[in-house]
Amino acid sequence: MTGGVTVRDVDAQKFVNAYSAFLKRQGKLPVPGWVDTVKTGPSREMPPQNIDWYYVRAAAVARHVYMRKTVGVGRLRKVHGSARNRGVAPSHHVDASGSVDRKVMQSLEKIGVLEQDEEKGGRRITQSGQRDLDRIAQTVAEAEEEDDEDDE
Repeated sequence: MTGGVTVRDVDAQKFVNAYSAFLKRQGKLPVPGWVDTVKTGPSREMPPQNIDWYYVRAAAVARHVYMRKTVGVGRLRKVHGSARNRGVAPSHHVDASGSVDRKVMQSLEKIGVLEQDEEKGGRRITQSGQRDLDRIAQTVAEAEEEDDEDDE
């Protein structure tokens, strides 16, 4: 695969891992002080065990916004929500914490990956953000090609 590799062309999990590693290496993403103590939603019992979960969530949010035109906090809450264990009663879907997703979007806005969409509301990807994400997708695709060559 040569030329224009976009985020749509690569595996979501590999891309999110690569982009979160890039965000951490870059060190520009503002991370709130509460990331080590906060639960990511009411259906959770404990805070995330991965110490870099904020970068992973930021990468997932950036990819989610890239794939769609505009995304608001409410939509992300639904995507990141999970089933709540209600003991003997059947489980139900519960939306994730809005504060976490809002702060992630604000952090991505500060480093210029997202911008607010005045007409529709919500956030959309910026030109520079799209360039960054496509560049990471390109490196992920190249790494996949090398793995394929090693397997043969």
